[in-house]
Parts: sequence; structure tokens; C-alpha cells
Amino acid sequence: MSEIVIRHVETTDAQALHHLYSQTPVYRDTLQLPLPSVESWQKRLANPEPGTHNLAAFIDGQLAGQLAVMLNQRVRRRHVATFGIGVDPRYHGKGVGSRLMQAMIDLCDNWAAIERIELTVFTDNPAAMALYRKFGFEIEGTSRAYAMRDGVLVDAYHMARLRSGQPHGDA
Repeated sequence: MSEIVIRHVETTDAQALHHLYSQTPVYRDTLQLPLPSVESWQKRLANPEPGTHNLAAFIDGQLAGQLAVMLNQRVRRRHVATFGIGVDPRYHGKGVGSRLMQAMIDLCDNWAAIERIELTVFTDNPAAMALYRKFGFEIEGTSRAYAMRDGVLVDAYHMARLRSGQPHGDA
């Protein structure tokens, strides 16, 4: 297989992102709505939320996956980041998710002083949970009826990874 190239998403990637998130196996496991417009991706990429870093994985010039990490901007939560990821089904099991996760963790750990990375994953997505566990994420809780998907409310796990053994107290 060809090399996986990770780079920052650019506004010219809007069409490729539209294609990625128009695929049912991709959007159904995220909080994205079906049938996103190219224009909505163009706007999102042209005006990212503060603290957002969009990474993309390419194989042979084709978008294979995308990960957006959001560095929390609130003063008391600046040590926290959240992220969302999508991988083209043609590239499942080929290391795309792992390479995106490695790049995100490197950014958070070594450049952004992030101590805690959080995510939410649907409870019926074992492949994603296995990927997150591989990088040290642990389930911290469950939200019942978390999101609507295909007309049904589905549950989600909240997972997190703590970078160091920083002491923390109970609230």
C-alpha cells in the first residue's frame, strides 16, 4: 500500500470532504447530518472555530480520512481537547485512523499543552472504540439516548485519555 500522508486541511479540500461525509458508513457514526453541501464545507474550512485544527490523511492523492481536533478555549478547560474523525470505508483497516490519531496526539501532547483529550463514540461502534483504546482512551461514562440516528435514539460512551499522571481531585 502507498504511504499515508498527513497534512492540514485546506479550503480546496471542501469537495473531497463533502464526498467523505456524504457516505452513509461515515456520517452515521458521527454527529454529521446526511447530505452535506460543498458550500457548508467551504464555509467551515474558510472560518474555522478558534482552536480548531483540521488534519487530513491522503493516499495516492486521495482523501482517505479527516480528523478535527478542537482545543478548548475556556480558561479553566484549556488543558482539554475534543475531536471527531471520519475514515473512508475503502481505507478501513489500513492504518488511516491510527495515523490521524498519532498526528493529533503529537499536536496535543507536544505543541498545545493538552493534558486531556475527550471524545464521544456510539456504543455500537466497536472498531472505533478499539482504535481509541489502542491510544490509551478509556470509557468514563455513558449517555443514554445521546443522538438521533436513522430515526432512533442511540447511546454513546464518553472516553478520555490523560497525558500524564497529573494529580486530580474529586469534585
